[in-house]
Parts: sequence; structure tokens; C-alpha cells
Amino acid sequence: MVKNSKSPFNQPVSGMVTPRFGGIATFMRLPHVPLDEAKGIEIGLAGIPWDAGTTNRPGPRHAPRQIRDNSAMIRRMHQITRTVPYDLVNCADLGDCPVNPADVQDGLKRVETWFKALVGKGIRPLAAGGDHLCSLPILRAVGEKRPVGMIHFDAHTDLYDQYFGGFKYTHGTPFRRAIEEGVLDPKRTVQIGIRGTMYDAEDINYAEKVGVRIIRIEEAMEKGTKAVMEEARRIVGDSPIYVSFDIDMLDPVYAPGTGTPEIGGFTTFEAQQMLRALRGLHIVGADVVEVSPPFDPSGVTAYAGATMMFEILCSMAEDVAKRR
Repeated sequence: MVKNSKSPFNQPVSGMVTPRFGGIATFMRLPHVPLDEAKGIEIGLAGIPWDAGTTNRPGPRHAPRQIRDNSAMIRRMHQITRTVPYDLVNCADLGDCPVNPADVQDGLKRVETWFKALVGKGIRPLAAGGDHLCSLPILRAVGEKRPVGMIHFDAHTDLYDQYFGGFKYTHGTPFRRAIEEGVLDPKRTVQIGIRGTMYDAEDINYAEKVGVRIIRIEEAMEKGTKAVMEEARRIVGDSPIYVSFDIDMLDPVYAPGTGTPEIGGFTTFEAQQMLRALRGLHIVGADVVEVSPPFDPSGVTAYAGATMMFEILCSMAEDVAKRR
């Protein structure tokens, strides 16, 4: 699926021209195109520097900047599929959306408004958060006309109803809200890699009640990544889906820089295998969230996040090109 280098679409800055440690950092070294100037862009990479929903270790607000820096390590061709997403579709770094770090509801509204404008231009979003509450306003945008399904990679369900005696908007509640608001279809939602100690079983009970399929890490390890993704694909079907990748689905050995690490997780290679199994699905939006640079100044976690973004981008690009 590789076209020649004469593609009419935006291309990353070549590491053979400008070393990858040089130049201004953008996602995948793509051109920066502000949203209000975006014309003909089909996939928009965007940052959400916002972590107002964090309840444990803070810092994901700094992730878009560090992920951009580390994404300079990503070359243009996928090593297995040989897909060059930039030859298939027109991509750009649309910058960071507006946020309010001091007010959760105003912050949610700002992110939602920006992503609705993005979707309104016919652009599919691929976002770098931010904490997992960032997914809710994006889902409000991509699921506004009809609820979407979701493949969700995470150590946690993020299906709790509330925290701290009634607060309903945290990084542990976004998908409960999305289901309640009718932008996420629970019967076409699968959560992969769930593990760790729990406050109680409220989130699991809710998932069972509404039809969300939870694949705990024990089941995933027993079945293997191929079987897990075969089931996930059956659940979501051919209709539009959202892909949400929380970096804490990885074992902390591979991603120490995150707010709520859980031991006993996936390797980076297992994660890549699962993301490659997204090929052929109708992905209308995606995010990579919960990278927290203050807990990993080395940038290894951010590099893992950038790599997962590229894996998702390749599948999104193939789908856009197929439906053009």
C-alpha cells in the first residue's frame, strides 16, 4: 500500500534532510496547520494539554509537548505493513485545543467545542492527552449524530459514576458519562487489559448491566492477543468506532510515566500487535492518554505513546483512503 514520494499530501520532515533532533517539534514532524486554516486535512493530530480530571499522580497536561518531541523518532513507513500513512491521506498537526486548567466544566466545553469544529470540517481526530477525561468531549464530537463503538485499551474501566462524594467528571468516569449521554454504544464497546486492585465492583457491575465487554488481563494473557482482537472486532463490527489507548495498559516497566500505574500489564510489543489488528475497522477518532512526563523525564513513556499513535494512524489512514 505504499505510494511513491510524489504524494500530493503533507509529508513529515525527512530525517535525511533535517536530523530528527532538529527543527520545531510537531507530531510525526508533520506541518503545523491551525484548525481555523485547515483545508483538505483528513486526519488531524492534536494535543490536549489538560489533566483537570486527574485524581492520583498529576502531569498528563505536559504530555502533548513531550510526545511531539519523541515522535521525531517515528519514521514514515510501518515496518510490518509497509503502510506510509502520509502517502494515503492528508495529515497535519493541528496544534493544541483550548483548555481551562482551573475549571473542569469550562475545560470540557472548550475541548468539546474545538473537536466539534474539527469533526465539522470532515477531519478525523487522533489526539494526545491529557488525562482520560479528555476522551469524553471528543466522543461528544464524533458520536454527536450517532453513538460510536469503542475499543478501549486500559488497566482501568473508567466506568465509575462518581468520586469524592458526588463529583462526576474525573478520569475514572468518562465512559460512564459517554454512555449516559448516548454518544457511546455500550454493546459495541470492549475494554482490554483491565487489572489492579479496586475500590469496589461498581464499575464492573455497571459494565455487565449495560453490555460492555471487559477482557481482564488474565483472560487476555490466557487467550493471546490474536484471539482477543478477533473478539473485539466481532463486538464492534463494521460501524464507526473510537479507539482509546491509555498508556497504563502497558506494564510500568515499559511506561513508568503515568498517573495510575498497575503492574502485570502488556508489553509494548503486545500492544503493537493488538493495534495492528485494527486494520480494516472504521475508526472515526482515537486518542492516546495518561502519559505523565514528570514521572518519566527520560521520555520512554512518551516515546511509547508516540509509537502507539503511529500504529493507530496507519489503520486510520487506510480506512480514510478506502472510503474516499
